[in-house]
Amino acid sequence: MSQGRRALLFLIPMIAFAIGGGFYMPSGNYGDNGSELALRDLPALPDWADDPLPDFSAYQDTTEKKAAFFSFLYPRIVLANSRILLERSYLLRLEQKAELSSSEKRWLNAQADRLRIDAPTGSEDQFRLLKKRLDVIPPSLVLAQAANESAWGTSRFARQGNNLFGQWCFSKGCGLVPKNRVEGASHEVARFVSPYRSVRAYVQNLNRHETYQSLRDIRMQDRRAGDPLSGLEMAEGLLGYSERGEDYVKEIRSLIHYNNLGFYDDDFRDSVRNRALEDLQQLAATRSETQLLPGRTDNTENAAEG
Repeated sequence: MSQGRRALLFLIPMIAFAIGGGFYMPSGNYGDNGSELALRDLPALPDWADDPLPDFSAYQDTTEKKAAFFSFLYPRIVLANSRILLERSYLLRLEQKAELSSSEKRWLNAQADRLRIDAPTGSEDQFRLLKKRLDVIPPSLVLAQAANESAWGTSRFARQGNNLFGQWCFSKGCGLVPKNRVEGASHEVARFVSPYRSVRAYVQNLNRHETYQSLRDIRMQDRRAGDPLSGLEMAEGLLGYSERGEDYVKEIRSLIHYNNLGFYDDDFRDSVRNRALEDLQQLAATRSETQLLPGRTDNTENAAEG
Protein backbone atom coordinates (compact mmCIF):
# COMPACT_ATOMS: atom_id res chain seq x y z
CA MET A 1 0.00 0.00 0.00
CA SER A 2 1.41 3.42 -0.92
CA GLN A 3 2.05 6.06 1.72
CA GLY A 4 -0.67 8.19 0.18
CA ARG A 5 -3.31 5.46 0.41
CA ARG A 6 -2.28 4.54 3.94
CA ALA A 7 -2.50 8.18 4.95
CA LEU A 8 -6.12 8.37 3.74
CA LEU A 9 -7.09 5.76 6.34
CA PHE A 10 -6.19 8.26 9.03
CA LEU A 11 -7.97 11.36 7.76
CA ILE A 12 -11.31 10.50 9.37
CA PRO A 13 -10.12 10.34 12.99
CA MET A 14 -7.70 13.22 12.58
CA ILE A 15 -8.48 16.85 13.18
CA ALA A 16 -5.97 18.95 11.34
CA PHE A 17 -4.41 21.50 13.61
CA ALA A 18 -1.26 23.53 13.31
CA ILE A 19 1.09 23.41 16.24
CA GLY A 20 4.58 24.69 16.55
CA GLY A 21 6.85 22.21 18.21
CA GLY A 22 10.35 22.58 19.45
CA PHE A 23 12.63 19.63 20.02
CA TYR A 24 12.77 19.21 23.78
CA MET A 25 15.51 17.06 25.22
CA PRO A 26 14.51 14.77 28.09
CA SER A 27 16.90 14.42 30.97
CA GLY A 28 18.57 11.19 31.99
CA ASN A 29 20.44 8.24 30.50
CA TYR A 30 18.43 6.49 27.81
CA GLY A 31 21.19 4.68 25.98
CA ASP A 32 19.36 1.36 25.50
CA ASN A 33 18.84 0.09 21.98
CA GLY A 34 15.25 -1.05 22.26
CA SER A 35 16.01 -4.75 22.54
CA GLU A 36 13.86 -7.20 24.51
CA LEU A 37 14.62 -10.16 26.75
CA ALA A 38 14.38 -13.65 25.31
CA LEU A 39 11.07 -15.36 26.07
CA ARG A 40 9.51 -18.45 24.54
CA ASP A 41 6.12 -16.70 24.32
CA LEU A 42 7.63 -13.94 22.14
CA PRO A 43 7.65 -14.73 18.41
CA ALA A 44 10.38 -13.40 16.14
CA LEU A 45 10.00 -9.76 15.19
CA PRO A 46 8.54 -9.25 11.71
CA ASP A 47 10.99 -7.90 9.11
CA TRP A 48 9.17 -4.58 8.77
CA ALA A 49 9.99 -3.71 12.42
CA ASP A 50 13.42 -2.62 11.23
CA ASP A 51 12.27 -0.55 8.25
CA PRO A 52 13.76 2.97 8.24
CA LEU A 53 11.87 6.21 8.67
CA PRO A 54 10.15 7.56 5.54
CA ASP A 55 10.92 11.05 4.28
CA PHE A 56 8.09 13.02 5.87
CA SER A 57 9.61 16.30 4.71
CA ALA A 58 8.40 15.41 1.20
CA TYR A 59 4.80 16.17 2.21
CA GLN A 60 3.69 19.67 1.34
CA ASP A 61 0.22 19.36 2.86
CA THR A 62 0.26 19.39 6.69
CA THR A 63 -2.78 17.15 7.04
CA GLU A 64 -1.33 14.55 4.70
CA LYS A 65 2.00 14.63 6.55
CA LYS A 66 0.28 14.08 9.89
CA ALA A 67 -1.79 11.23 8.50
CA ALA A 68 1.26 9.57 6.98
CA PHE A 69 3.21 9.98 10.23
CA PHE A 70 0.47 8.39 12.33
CA SER A 71 -0.11 5.57 9.85
CA PHE A 72 3.60 4.71 9.88
CA LEU A 73 4.03 4.89 13.64
CA TYR A 74 0.80 3.35 14.94
CA PRO A 75 1.53 -0.24 13.75
CA ARG A 76 4.92 -0.03 15.47
CA ILE A 77 3.22 1.02 18.71
CA VAL A 78 0.78 -1.88 18.44
CA LEU A 79 3.69 -4.21 17.81
CA ALA A 80 5.68 -2.96 20.81
CA ASN A 81 2.69 -2.94 23.15
CA SER A 82 1.46 -6.38 22.12
CA ARG A 83 4.90 -7.83 22.82
CA ILE A 84 4.93 -6.15 26.23
CA LEU A 85 1.52 -7.70 26.93
CA LEU A 86 3.00 -11.11 26.17
CA GLU A 87 5.77 -10.44 28.68
CA ARG A 88 3.21 -9.20 31.20
CA SER A 89 1.06 -12.29 30.66
CA TYR A 90 4.05 -14.51 31.41
CA LEU A 91 4.79 -12.44 34.53
CA LEU A 92 1.22 -12.90 35.81
CA ARG A 93 1.41 -16.65 35.21
CA LEU A 94 4.65 -16.85 37.19
CA GLU A 95 3.02 -14.95 40.05
CA GLN A 96 0.45 -17.75 40.41
CA LYS A 97 3.04 -20.53 40.65
CA ALA A 98 3.83 -22.10 44.00
CA GLU A 99 7.43 -22.72 43.01
CA LEU A 100 9.62 -21.13 40.34
CA SER A 101 12.21 -22.90 38.23
CA SER A 102 15.76 -21.58 37.94
CA SER A 103 15.07 -20.33 34.39
CA GLU A 104 11.94 -18.51 35.56
CA LYS A 105 13.90 -16.86 38.36
CA ARG A 106 16.57 -15.78 35.88
CA TRP A 107 13.91 -14.18 33.68
CA LEU A 108 12.39 -12.35 36.64
CA ASN A 109 15.78 -11.05 37.72
CA ALA A 110 16.66 -9.99 34.18
CA GLN A 111 13.41 -8.02 33.92
CA ALA A 112 13.99 -6.52 37.37
CA ASP A 113 17.49 -5.46 36.33
CA ARG A 114 16.23 -3.97 33.05
CA LEU A 115 13.45 -2.08 34.82
CA ARG A 116 15.66 -1.06 37.76
CA ILE A 117 13.88 -2.97 40.50
CA ASP A 118 15.65 -4.07 43.65
CA ALA A 119 13.69 -6.80 45.43
CA PRO A 120 14.23 -10.44 46.39
CA THR A 121 13.66 -12.91 43.57
CA GLY A 122 10.07 -14.13 43.41
CA SER A 123 9.00 -11.96 46.33
CA GLU A 124 5.70 -10.11 46.57
CA ASP A 125 7.62 -6.86 46.22
CA GLN A 126 9.32 -7.99 43.02
CA PHE A 127 6.05 -9.05 41.42
CA ARG A 128 4.28 -5.89 42.60
CA LEU A 129 6.95 -3.62 41.15
CA LEU A 130 7.27 -5.60 37.92
CA LYS A 131 3.51 -5.43 37.36
CA LYS A 132 3.72 -1.67 37.78
CA ARG A 133 6.61 -1.24 35.35
CA LEU A 134 6.09 -3.99 32.78
CA ASP A 135 3.09 -2.48 31.04
CA VAL A 136 1.99 -0.68 27.89
CA ILE A 137 1.92 3.03 27.05
CA PRO A 138 -1.31 4.29 25.41
CA PRO A 139 -0.79 4.93 21.67
CA SER A 140 -2.11 8.50 21.92
CA LEU A 141 0.72 9.46 24.26
CA VAL A 142 3.37 7.78 22.09
CA LEU A 143 2.05 9.45 18.92
CA ALA A 144 1.83 12.89 20.51
CA GLN A 145 5.32 12.80 22.00
CA ALA A 146 6.85 11.41 18.82
CA ALA A 147 5.22 14.16 16.77
CA ASN A 148 6.38 16.82 19.22
CA GLU A 149 9.92 15.58 19.80
CA SER A 150 10.70 14.73 16.16
CA ALA A 151 8.89 17.62 14.44
CA TRP A 152 6.61 15.08 12.74
CA GLY A 153 9.52 12.86 11.77
CA THR A 154 11.57 15.62 10.11
CA SER A 155 14.13 16.48 12.80
CA ARG A 156 17.81 15.74 12.28
CA PHE A 157 17.74 13.12 15.05
CA ALA A 158 14.74 11.37 13.51
CA ARG A 159 16.15 11.40 9.98
CA GLN A 160 19.73 10.42 10.83
CA GLY A 161 19.19 8.34 13.96
CA ASN A 162 15.62 7.00 13.82
CA ASN A 163 15.21 8.70 17.20
CA LEU A 164 11.66 9.97 17.58
CA PHE A 165 11.72 10.87 21.28
CA GLY A 166 15.02 12.60 21.98
CA GLN A 167 16.51 9.75 24.01
CA TRP A 168 20.04 10.41 25.18
CA CYS A 169 23.07 8.14 25.43
CA PHE A 170 26.42 8.78 27.14
CA SER A 171 29.08 6.73 25.35
CA LYS A 172 31.15 8.61 22.79
CA GLY A 173 29.91 7.74 19.31
CA CYS A 174 26.66 6.17 20.53
CA GLY A 175 24.56 8.73 18.70
CA LEU A 176 24.45 12.23 17.26
CA VAL A 177 26.04 15.22 18.97
CA PRO A 178 23.51 18.04 19.49
CA LYS A 179 24.60 21.24 17.80
CA ASN A 180 23.52 23.26 20.85
CA ARG A 181 25.10 20.97 23.44
CA VAL A 182 26.38 22.90 26.44
CA GLU A 183 30.16 23.10 26.71
CA GLY A 184 31.47 20.33 28.94
CA ALA A 185 28.42 18.07 28.41
CA SER A 186 29.05 14.55 27.12
CA HIS A 187 25.61 13.30 26.13
CA GLU A 188 24.60 12.43 22.58
CA VAL A 189 21.17 11.81 21.07
CA ALA A 190 20.91 8.04 20.67
CA ARG A 191 20.93 6.41 17.26
CA PHE A 192 18.58 3.46 16.65
CA VAL A 193 18.48 0.77 13.99
CA SER A 194 14.87 1.64 13.25
CA PRO A 195 11.98 3.77 14.53
CA TYR A 196 10.49 0.64 16.13
CA ARG A 197 13.58 0.28 18.31
CA SER A 198 13.18 3.92 19.31
CA VAL A 199 9.57 3.23 20.34
CA ARG A 200 10.60 0.23 22.41
CA ALA A 201 13.39 2.17 24.16
CA TYR A 202 11.03 5.09 24.84
CA VAL A 203 8.46 2.79 26.44
CA GLN A 204 11.20 1.26 28.57
CA ASN A 205 12.30 4.73 29.64
CA LEU A 206 8.81 5.69 30.84
CA ASN A 207 8.48 2.31 32.55
CA ARG A 208 11.63 2.49 34.64
CA HIS A 209 12.98 6.02 35.13
CA GLU A 210 12.24 7.56 38.53
CA THR A 211 11.15 10.78 36.84
CA TYR A 212 8.00 9.07 35.52
CA GLN A 213 6.83 7.38 38.70
CA SER A 214 3.67 9.50 38.73
CA LEU A 215 2.87 8.35 35.17
CA ARG A 216 3.13 4.74 36.34
CA ASP A 217 1.02 5.56 39.42
CA ILE A 218 -1.76 6.88 37.19
CA ARG A 219 -1.60 3.75 35.02
CA MET A 220 -1.68 1.44 38.05
CA GLN A 221 -4.67 3.27 39.52
CA ASP A 222 -6.55 2.80 36.26
CA ARG A 223 -5.59 -0.88 36.18
CA ARG A 224 -6.89 -1.44 39.70
CA ALA A 225 -10.12 0.43 38.97
CA GLY A 226 -10.64 -1.43 35.70
CA ASP A 227 -10.60 1.85 33.79
CA PRO A 228 -9.17 2.17 30.26
CA LEU A 229 -5.64 3.52 30.04
CA SER A 230 -5.65 7.10 28.76
CA GLY A 231 -2.76 8.95 27.18
CA LEU A 232 -4.49 12.24 27.96
CA GLU A 233 -4.55 11.34 31.65
CA MET A 234 -1.08 9.78 31.81
CA ALA A 235 0.46 12.86 30.18
CA GLU A 236 0.34 14.48 33.62
CA GLY A 237 3.26 12.22 34.51
CA LEU A 238 5.53 13.89 31.93
CA LEU A 239 6.37 16.96 34.00
CA GLY A 240 10.02 15.95 34.07
CA TYR A 241 10.33 15.10 30.37
CA SER A 242 11.10 18.69 29.46
CA GLU A 243 12.45 21.65 31.34
CA ARG A 244 9.22 23.39 30.28
CA GLY A 245 7.31 21.30 32.81
CA GLU A 246 3.57 22.03 32.87
CA ASP A 247 3.70 23.90 29.56
CA TYR A 248 5.11 20.77 27.94
CA VAL A 249 2.34 18.64 29.43
CA LYS A 250 -0.25 21.08 28.10
CA GLU A 251 1.31 20.91 24.65
CA ILE A 252 1.24 17.10 24.60
CA ARG A 253 -2.38 17.11 25.75
CA SER A 254 -3.25 19.63 23.05
CA LEU A 255 -1.71 17.33 20.44
CA ILE A 256 -3.77 14.42 21.74
CA HIS A 257 -6.96 16.44 21.91
CA TYR A 258 -6.86 18.34 18.62
CA ASN A 259 -5.67 15.34 16.59
CA ASN A 260 -8.25 13.06 18.24
CA LEU A 261 -5.50 10.61 19.19
CA GLY A 262 -7.72 8.96 21.79
CA PHE A 263 -9.14 7.15 18.75
CA TYR A 264 -5.95 5.06 18.65
CA ASP A 265 -6.22 4.22 22.35
CA ASP A 266 -9.70 2.86 21.67
CA ASP A 267 -8.55 0.92 18.61
CA PHE A 268 -5.63 -0.67 20.43
CA ARG A 269 -7.83 -1.57 23.38
CA ASP A 270 -10.30 -3.25 21.04
CA SER A 271 -7.50 -5.11 19.25
CA VAL A 272 -6.19 -6.78 22.45
CA ARG A 273 -9.36 -7.10 24.52
CA ASN A 274 -10.07 -10.69 25.58
CA ARG A 275 -7.35 -12.07 23.34
CA ALA A 276 -5.96 -15.52 24.06
CA LEU A 277 -2.20 -15.97 24.31
CA GLU A 278 -2.07 -17.40 20.78
CA ASP A 279 -3.93 -14.37 19.41
CA LEU A 280 -1.49 -11.97 21.05
CA GLN A 281 1.40 -13.96 19.61
CA GLN A 282 -0.08 -13.59 16.13
CA LEU A 283 -0.53 -9.87 16.72
CA ALA A 284 3.08 -9.58 17.84
CA ALA A 285 4.36 -11.28 14.69
CA THR A 286 2.12 -9.74 12.03
CA ARG A 287 3.96 -9.92 8.72
CA SER A 288 2.32 -6.87 7.19
CA GLU A 289 2.26 -3.59 9.09
CA THR A 290 -0.91 -2.54 7.24
CA GLN A 291 -2.75 -5.28 9.12
CA LEU A 292 -2.19 -3.30 12.32
CA LEU A 293 -3.81 -0.12 11.03
CA PRO A 294 -7.04 0.92 12.81
CA GLY A 295 -9.87 -1.57 12.37
CA ARG A 296 -7.64 -4.15 10.66
CA THR A 297 -6.40 -6.24 13.60
CA ASP A 298 -9.18 -8.81 13.21
CA ASN A 299 -7.21 -10.01 10.20
CA THR A 300 -3.91 -10.54 12.00
CA GLU A 301 -4.25 -14.33 11.93
CA ASN A 302 -4.23 -14.34 8.16
CA ALA A 303 -1.43 -11.78 8.11
CA ALA A 304 0.73 -13.83 10.46
CA GLU A 305 0.22 -16.89 8.30
CA GLY A 306 1.20 -14.91 5.22
